[in-house]
Amino acid sequence: MRAMSNRVAVDYDAVGSGTPVILLHGFPDTRRLWRHQVSALAEDGYRAIAPDMRGYGKSDKPADVASYSLLTVLGDVIAVLDDAGAERAHVVGHDWGAAVSWLLAAIFPDRVLSLTAMSVGHPASFRSAGLEQYARSWYMLLFQFPGIAERWLSNDDWANFRSWSGHPDADRIVAELEANRSLTPALNWYRANVPPESLLSPPVVLPPIEAPVMGVWSSRDMALCEAQMTRSASHVQGRWRYERVENAGHWLQLEVPEVVNGLLLDFLAASEART
Repeated sequence: MRAMSNRVAVDYDAVGSGTPVILLHGFPDTRRLWRHQVSALAEDGYRAIAPDMRGYGKSDKPADVASYSLLTVLGDVIAVLDDAGAERAHVVGHDWGAAVSWLLAAIFPDRVLSLTAMSVGHPASFRSAGLEQYARSWYMLLFQFPGIAERWLSNDDWANFRSWSGHPDADRIVAELEANRSLTPALNWYRANVPPESLLSPPVVLPPIEAPVMGVWSSRDMALCEAQMTRSASHVQGRWRYERVENAGHWLQLEVPEVVNGLLLDFLAASEART
């Protein structure tokens, strides 16, 4: 299925029936990241909606960097929900998908039944997480340099990407990035949203999150520190739940899918019971 968002086509799958759950991936994935969660959600009576975010997979890949700003991407998510006939949905996001999810819950609270943010905390808590988070985010500066970042990641059969990320699906990801020419569009997410000058700008003030929120962080995440997730609680007006997953890296939904599925289904059931 394809939704149109200001002349950008966003390709998505919708599996199952029942209450909608939209799953938003980040760098450098596609909707395939959620394959274990989609099947579990559908079997449990939910309608799992998983798009390829713009720049990835079968979705369009605009050339200009500005097209990847989070506020622009937010329109894609709304377009997918509208196209799928989902007036309200549980929202699950990972990495950049989590950043989009926080914005969706803050700006369009009437569309969000609950929010599950995996790995990436609230934008304000990310900004205030301190030196540990800045040290882990060194790659964001490298990714600002067109051509240089692309070569660093892809040279020598993607050796730097493989060693730095430790992605459990590295071979498949590399094949998809090459086949779909997604590497530069993927890097444009960083260039549009975290340019160096943004560090000098005051943080954007968002409305507090009214929906129930579950923050999930994994102890071996190479890119995100725990504080940027736990401090997100101060930006949540609704019910807050925090889950620390041990012995898993950044892509915990692939590394420990049974754990993630159990947490997600339990949280969704509890959120629905309170509505």
